[in-house]
Amino acid sequence: MSISFQNSLVSFLTKCFAVSCPLKEMKSNKADTIIDYKNKVNSIDFFKNTIETAIPQTELYKYIDDHFSSPLKEGKTKKKAIIIGYDGCRVDALSFMNEVPNGGIKYLLNTGADANLSYCGGINYPYFNKQETSTAPGWCSIITGIWAYKFGIVSNDIRKDNSHLTNLTTLVESGTIDSSSFYTSWDGHFETKNSTYINEKKYTKDKNLNVNFVLGKNDTELCDNVLKDLNSKECSDYIFAIIEHTDHCGHESGFSTKNPKYVEAYKSCEIDGRKIIDAIESRDTYDTEDWLILITSDHGGFKNGHGAFTIQERMTFVIKR
Repeated sequence: MSISFQNSLVSFLTKCFAVSCPLKEMKSNKADTIIDYKNKVNSIDFFKNTIETAIPQTELYKYIDDHFSSPLKEGKTKKKAIIIGYDGCRVDALSFMNEVPNGGIKYLLNTGADANLSYCGGINYPYFNKQETSTAPGWCSIITGIWAYKFGIVSNDIRKDNSHLTNLTTLVESGTIDSSSFYTSWDGHFETKNSTYINEKKYTKDKNLNVNFVLGKNDTELCDNVLKDLNSKECSDYIFAIIEHTDHCGHESGFSTKNPKYVEAYKSCEIDGRKIIDAIESRDTYDTEDWLILITSDHGGFKNGHGAFTIQERMTFVIKR
């Protein structure tokens, strides 16, 4: 079954069925079976939960909200938060974590972070997903706290209306924080005619809100933009940064941990993630800042794509410190 046909099938069945039913177990290609995938995920010993008890990716919205609404810790004077996104990073890629001694996830786990399995697609596997396992629906669900199929972002290249603003905007507009920034290297988020957040970008500009939408040419420039922000005296209170290494590699040569190029792409995400964390902890005011650091993915992948219903596409992860 081609990926394009799978994506069409997801969209069709999402519209046709009001209830979800469990998917039958089906065989993947020989290089990437469901059994092998589950075994590899289950062998990762730092997750607090299982595939069956995975949390919805919308839970990250609550993490951010709870952080900024909770009292400051003793000795802290300012709340800060960051979501570091590894776009298209499969959960089983984290089995290579120890091959990246200076990786972001390993460092967070060694310094007190929690790790949970999570899911995209609107409902946990093995039930048929309610929304595409694609970039726009995934990230949109994370920063709005609502499954994207409920308000129309069922795939990429759809403008989100402003009836459900992201927490990048609502936290600034409410006065809870002073500023936020959205860093990416994919123009489909807020630069193209039908990009997801183009309406919200205009809304923040019209309202003169300190919400920054910053597009980099590639992951290197994206990382530089984030580091520049973090190295400034008054960096953004809330940063959302999406690193694309794994997604680009998956589309080019295959989303699989049996693909050496994909494993290297995961390691590149980890290196960039650690640079960002190091920049946070190197801030002159870090000791008085109360930081929430999250690393997550929007979706996984299967063969050379994503958007459909396989477990390899559905499972994600959340690292929280």
